[in-house]
Amino acid sequence: MQEREDNVDRMLAQWGKERPDIDTSGMAVVLRVLRVASHLSERLKAVMAPSGLAPFEYDVLSALRRAGQQGGLTPTELCEAAQLTSGAMTHRINRLETRGLVRRVASGSDRRSVTVTLTPNGQTLVDGIVGARMSDAIDSLSALNKKDRADLARLLRKINANLP
Repeated sequence: MQEREDNVDRMLAQWGKERPDIDTSGMAVVLRVLRVASHLSERLKAVMAPSGLAPFEYDVLSALRRAGQQGGLTPTELCEAAQLTSGAMTHRINRLETRGLVRRVASGSDRRSVTVTLTPNGQTLVDGIVGARMSDAIDSLSALNKKDRADLARLLRKINANLP
């Protein structure tokens, strides 16, 4: 089956005509990844809207939920999981704590150290969203079969693993 041409094909054809000396193969990928990322970001906002959560808030709650019942994560561990600065994470934790979705628990051995845990409301909220997130991810890739999704995941992992 012939694949349909997209706007990136047309743009690169124009560059090929005007500047045949330039290799456009990298842009063939980058432009499509950027377009797909923008589309997926909008879908994510739509999935999050009923919960009242911003995607960045869900990222924190999701990291805590994935950590299981081990007692939460330190702010430093959350920063590593979300690849954020400590200032950005503090802001996110403050917002979620104000909403009653997380709490800070002082360490028994070091009063300067805290662990962030989900409240029961936070866990209920994440558990209610995660199924919709997973389902939307599959729906957003409906043009790909299971093998295509695995191949694309492998290739993107290869790129991602080599990013700074």
